[in-house]
Amino acid sequence: MFGIASFAFPRLVSVTLTYSPSVKVKLNTMAQAFVGKWNLVESENFDEYMKAVGVGLLTRKMAATIKPLMEISVEGDHWKLHSQSTFKNVMTEFDLGKEFDETTADGRVMKSTFTFENGKLIQVQKKIKSGDKDSRFVRYVEGDKLIMEMESEGVKAKRTYQRAA
Repeated sequence: MFGIASFAFPRLVSVTLTYSPSVKVKLNTMAQAFVGKWNLVESENFDEYMKAVGVGLLTRKMAATIKPLMEISVEGDHWKLHSQSTFKNVMTEFDLGKEFDETTADGRVMKSTFTFENGKLIQVQKKIKSGDKDSRFVRYVEGDKLIMEMESEGVKAKRTYQRAA
């Protein structure tokens, strides 16, 4: 017996169950909570993090003054993160679980892989050039806030975004 059942809970859970003799289940749990526009409202220890990954003083000072708008869209395993500011616009497109070359906002080229685990978007950046530093980012949604925690070389930072109206 074959059948399809779909359930949707706005901004919380999107679940599609496809059942057949082999019982295939596809879950897109909590990913839709990330979709939308987000304004940066708070940064903690971000300058120290940027220093740890080798961002120069001038770029760090400029980054400290801007409040980027981040727009996220999701279609299945394909994600788009678009960060817009007066300083720079950066588009990051990726498929979950697939490594790709990412150019960071400060111009470094890194090997990045995104995964989605337990409602959190996890990004691992691996250095390509010997002077660069590996980083790990964890993004998650709490109510109308998107939290981005980052770590490199033992230095941790946190950025908080508010859902845009």
